[in-house]
Amino acid sequence: MKALIIGATGATGKDLVKLLLNDPEYSEVSVFVRKPLDINNSKLTVNVVDFDAPEKWQKLAQGDVAFSCLGTTLKAAGSKDAQWKVDFDYQYNFAKAAHENGVEDFVLVSAYGANPRSKIFYSRMKGELEEKIKALEFPKLTFFQPGMLERKDSDRTGEVLGAKVLKFANSLGLFKSQKPLPTHVLAQAMINAAKIKSKSFSEIKLGNIFSFAAK
Repeated sequence: MKALIIGATGATGKDLVKLLLNDPEYSEVSVFVRKPLDINNSKLTVNVVDFDAPEKWQKLAQGDVAFSCLGTTLKAAGSKDAQWKVDFDYQYNFAKAAHENGVEDFVLVSAYGANPRSKIFYSRMKGELEEKIKALEFPKLTFFQPGMLERKDSDRTGEVLGAKVLKFANSLGLFKSQKPLPTHVLAQAMINAAKIKSKSFSEIKLGNIFSFAAK
């Protein structure tokens, strides 16, 4: 199998690339990035692209399954418009290119609470992205809607503190379905989703992602 990935330099993407390169079911892993990866593996193809010019790379998005886990924060992006470009435009353009090239299986990392009618910018953005990708009508489509992600060596102070608070609440028996999700667990769940042969739409949320990763 050949996997396509957008978001390979993020925490989830790094774990996903590592797991796919070690998975014997995948003969090729093709990533779309803005700068080269520091990985040397015969199964890995690195496509350094300009995401603002999809017409220059869209024909390269050919394979069996496409994984989309690109994302940034409002702080890192600098503005809502800049965040929308990364979280919505780039991912939708990747999905559209994959669909046009006959990729039948698409796996998207969205977010819990994604809703195109939400008054919260982030939730509305994720919800609108889900709807746009649904409209492409992939034969098989999977949305993951995690809550708090636990990233290795994260520099996001609010996220680190939030994870600690949530873990403490979990230890008291509270919010069990919303425990922090390590990115390597999310990555494994994404791979497991791609290995399911039936053609369908699936939406996997919060704590269910842990059990899905263990399949």
